[in-house]
Amino acid sequence: MHELSFVVRIIDIAEKEARKAGSKSISKIELDIGKLSTIEPLAFDMAWKCGIKYSMLQDAECVINYITGTAICMDCENKFELSEYGTPCPNCGCYHSQIIEGKDLLVKSISVN
Repeated sequence: MHELSFVVRIIDIAEKEARKAGSKSISKIELDIGKLSTIEPLAFDMAWKCGIKYSMLQDAECVINYITGTAICMDCENKFELSEYGTPCPNCGCYHSQIIEGKDLLVKSISVN
């Protein structure tokens, strides 16, 4: 379950930023998770609940925005949404596309007390 390693990294980032702000607790964290990332939502939720215990995020609200995958066709330059890898361009049927959004995990915002 690699989701736990992502959770540990998010906690490190959030706590570092909270300390820089002179805070001892975090009230809210907002994450953007791409639907094409390797993050499994149920596994992430379980890892999150276990990982934040005894951290500055223990009582924080966690808001997760799931970002839809977007690609651009390398043949016809059509920009289209995709929910999984290997989806052909709906315009020309080509499989040669470049993913431009939806693979990342991003700490979008942190609110401290």
